[in-house]
Amino acid sequence: MPEVFVLALPKGRILKEVLPVLRKAGIEPEAEFADENSRALRFRTNRPDLEIIRVRSFDVATFVAFGAAQLGVAGNDVLLEFDYPEIYAPVDLNIGHCRLSVAEPAELSASDDPSRWSHIRVATKYPNVTRAHFAARGVQAECIKLSGAMELAPTLGLCRRIVDLVSSGATLRANNLVEIEKIAEVTSRLIVNRTAMKTFPREIGGLVEDLRRAAA
Repeated sequence: MPEVFVLALPKGRILKEVLPVLRKAGIEPEAEFADENSRALRFRTNRPDLEIIRVRSFDVATFVAFGAAQLGVAGNDVLLEFDYPEIYAPVDLNIGHCRLSVAEPAELSASDDPSRWSHIRVATKYPNVTRAHFAARGVQAECIKLSGAMELAPTLGLCRRIVDLVSSGATLRANNLVEIEKIAEVTSRLIVNRTAMKTFPREIGGLVEDLRRAAA
């Protein structure tokens, strides 16, 4: 048995939302975890068998899939994009609510008819999900992969449409873009490495049940 299990958490907005769930489950990170100036990425908790790492949201799934972390918290947007068979997602934590959507400039949407699309160019950090979504309706999607600032792509002529996460829609409006199609509703899930779950069913299963009750 490993000395400690590792829980991978995403940086940013989801991290703030997941902390109350962890505390309700009886998991309290060490004090340095709350220090925004700390450059540490790995932290102890009040449980001697559990540590936390803080990584980019897209990297959570990779850490868990390859067994570097036994558990993690990831949005189903990330799970859809990578589709790792090594990952089991037993609990919807009911946090991080948003949606993955297609957006385009407001002036284009006034005359655009998505039902007539046969080929589109899209800026996104979700090329696999985007291609699969459009392929299902017979549209060929040419994806330009960006890691951020997606809303600049139509403004600067890189492409006319984007696929990105949308919460309030304020960022789209600020960049004169409108949401025209929803691909998926997104929430954050507790994810588990399947091999770890089979190898340590009592220990990992106990953590899963603690978090399931906390999220209920």
